[in-house]
Order: sequence, then C-alpha cells, then structure tokens
Amino acid sequence: MSEPENSDWAKPSSREVGGGGSETVIDADTARHDPQTAVTVAKIKALRQSIDNVDTAIVSLLAERFKYTSQVGVLKARAGFAPADYKREDYQIERLHRIAIDAGLDPDIAEMYREFVVAEAKKRHRRIADAGGDPGVLDVFA
Repeated sequence: MSEPENSDWAKPSSREVGGGGSETVIDADTARHDPQTAVTVAKIKALRQSIDNVDTAIVSLLAERFKYTSQVGVLKARAGFAPADYKREDYQIERLHRIAIDAGLDPDIAEMYREFVVAEAKKRHRRIADAGGDPGVLDVFA
C-alpha cells in the first residue's frame, strides 16, 4: 500500500517508539523548503512503492506456490504417502542456499523461507490427508 500523497508530516524530529526503536517525522513544509529533505522524502516514497510492489508479488507467488503444494498433497494423500519428504527438504535447502548466495541474500533468510514453506506444506498435506484427499479444506483457491 502506498503512502498518501499529502502526508501530514510533523516537524522534523526523532522520537522513541515502542520496542526500543525510534522514528523520524517530517512535515510537508520542511520537505517543501529544504531541498535535500524533499529529495530524500521523494526517494523514500519511491522505494516504499517498490517495496509494496515486491510484497504484492511475493504474496501472489506464495499463493501460486501453495496451489501446487495442494496438488502434491492430494497426490500424496491418494497414494497414502506421508506429508514429510526429508530427501526433498534437503534438496530444497541446498538449492535455496545457492539461489540466495547467487542473489546476494543471506542464506539464513533462505533457510527461514524454507522452514516456513515446508512447515506450511506439511500442515496442508496433513489437512488434505485427514479430509480424504480433498483440497477443499484449504484456501478458497486450492
């Protein structure tokens, strides 16, 4: 979601916020009268829009990924296979580590992603198996 065009920014200041962090708030007048601040604010807004676009793509890709996962779950359930496939998991982490390194991403992030999707896939496969191979127990689009 993009930020409003007419953000009502307060005077430039940094303040402590919950969780031990801080935030800087800038009013529109300051951004308008300080060229360096205005450029910085414009760059931040553009980058945040790009971040929002990436987030949209990631969630859409996850939805697509879990559609395939659901199909695997149906096939496993119908064949009487267990939800887990540890050989596949080992292959996935090796592959994701290589992809992360090639992309300049910390492999720990790839590991966290793998942990999420594998754990979720197992849950989904178990739910499908418990429902007799019916993927309708999952998402609306499964």
